[in-house]
Amino acid sequence: MNDQESGRKEYDAIITKRAMRESDLFAFQIGIDVGHPAAVMCAYNAVNGDYSCENKYLLTDVLKTDWKFPGFVLSDWGGTHSTVKASAAGLDNEEPLDAFYGQKLKDAVQSGKVPMPQLDDHVRRILRSEFASGIVDYPIQKSVVDVEGGFNTARAIEEQSIVLLKNEYNILPLDTTKIHSIAIIGPHADTGMISGGGSAQVDPPGRPASKWLQHVWFPTSPLLAVRAKASGSNVQFDSGQDPAAAAALAAKSDVAIVFAHQWMSEGMDIPNLSLPNGQDALIEQVAAANPHTIVVLETGGPVLMPWLDKVGGVMEAWFSGSKGADAVANVLFGDVNPSAKLPLTFPLSEADLPHPKHVIPPPGALGKAAVEKSGHAEPTFDVNYDEGLLVGYKWYDAKHKPVLFPFGYGLSYSTYSYSGLSVNAGDTTTVTFTIKNTGSRAGAEIAEVYAALPSTADEPPKRLVGWSKVKLNPGESKQVTVTVPQLYLSVYNEQQDAWKLVPGNYTFMVGGSSQDLPLTHKISMK
Repeated sequence: MNDQESGRKEYDAIITKRAMRESDLFAFQIGIDVGHPAAVMCAYNAVNGDYSCENKYLLTDVLKTDWKFPGFVLSDWGGTHSTVKASAAGLDNEEPLDAFYGQKLKDAVQSGKVPMPQLDDHVRRILRSEFASGIVDYPIQKSVVDVEGGFNTARAIEEQSIVLLKNEYNILPLDTTKIHSIAIIGPHADTGMISGGGSAQVDPPGRPASKWLQHVWFPTSPLLAVRAKASGSNVQFDSGQDPAAAAALAAKSDVAIVFAHQWMSEGMDIPNLSLPNGQDALIEQVAAANPHTIVVLETGGPVLMPWLDKVGGVMEAWFSGSKGADAVANVLFGDVNPSAKLPLTFPLSEADLPHPKHVIPPPGALGKAAVEKSGHAEPTFDVNYDEGLLVGYKWYDAKHKPVLFPFGYGLSYSTYSYSGLSVNAGDTTTVTFTIKNTGSRAGAEIAEVYAALPSTADEPPKRLVGWSKVKLNPGESKQVTVTVPQLYLSVYNEQQDAWKLVPGNYTFMVGGSSQDLPLTHKISMK
């Protein structure tokens, strides 16, 4: 290896470490700092060649030493791959059984391969967390589950999570005094809404546990929920199995509402960002028959929308839970004013993604020899994330790529204006501005604060550094102050293993999404 190749390799390693600390690890750092969890789970995948559950950099250097996390680390189910290496790296507890932390751990301790102080630290962390969380002094008391109370909580959470993406000509909220016929279209839209799979799966009440990676539909009926809201209207259903029949129903209805889904789960990847099973074509035909078409998306992430300019409204409902249909209906008919914003970017095309294609071998594709060589049920394979600091919206910003819907985007039935931005820098920086509800109904606006660092920091164009959800009555104004810790404005210095504030000019931007920032203010920081 020549000097240039050696330097390139060292540079790549530095960028990877900095990228981790400023993106994925930084999100966990904030979550741990705010939430104070008793335990952290390590993942299945390897990072820079070491499995997450035997990765000393992640578990000890960062989590326990730098972040001073006092709790314990447990493996994801079956995510433990060793005894001595995992113990030294900081894994405290193996789940679900004891293939590596049973007899093998006992033997390793007795032989001195796992030092007794290391074992003591595992035990201390686990016991400390059990006492700190109260489960020892205040054990759980058996009681009857409040099912209805849980339903109400699920509905309220979903109402605050639905993102209104398009509302052309104010088609929403639906006015029952003007609408006399509604078409509900989509597979299962008469009986249920889909749930995410894997560990995100919550089995519907009164039903047996679902099998792994099985499509499960909650018995929460969009058809019945819409009928309950529009009792004076003729509300009809079509599954969409025959797009021509669905279009015919839409043509004779005042409004058509299409419920479309894209099921997702852990342990798998979706093939692309298109809606499966011909749903895009279905929406195209329905919208061609009736431009007053509203699409309700039940997805776990972004999808492409080739039909976007042909429909009147789009609502992202995500995987909406046990009372999802009631929550969606409450937003559709205006009982709830939507206020949520997108936590990710919806791209215009798959070609705009940092990694449009990943070649991931399907189960069993690598053959018996590769399995035996890897020593696990499935051999490992590499996925290279070379976008560095340009994660999420930062990628689209830096590459100047137009998007379908930007990070932080979301409409309301109200409108809001921003004014009066001022910034006061110190150990913590305060960003103050005024928001006014310029609409005709009460609502809540999530105001977002971004910062552009000095050019010498070699950072993406901007980063989210704070936000505030502000409730406002019609015509009401409120002054808002968002506190920005110095850490959120800092850059990770690899050579010093520390966060540093780069001296220079910082530009603060405030608005309703990552691409709608009407207020800007520049200050110098040392």
